[in-house]
Amino acid sequence: MSGKSNMSKRYTPEFKRDAVALVRSSGRNVTEVARELGVSPEGLRGWVKQAKTDRGEGAPGALTTAEKGELQRLRRENREQQQTIEILKKAAAFFAKETMK
Repeated sequence: MSGKSNMSKRYTPEFKRDAVALVRSSGRNVTEVARELGVSPEGLRGWVKQAKTDRGEGAPGALTTAEKGELQRLRRENREQQQTIEILKKAAAFFAKETMK
């Protein structure tokens, strides 16, 4: 078994912001900065891409961090509402049977 973990590291938003700023200000490429910081180049590339999107410089249709957060919140809220609806349907069916007796 290899020594690498399948668990990905979690980095703070501040660390990501500072890493992106280092790429933008240093004149070095993503791979060099990633190696220096001990992060994966793919991960740092993703942070740089997301930072561009958040600044309004991303690809057409790309979601900003705030929009992604809102989408997650709305999906979670929708799931909870669907569960509530299912519970209410079951309760209504139960009470309808009870009143028919």
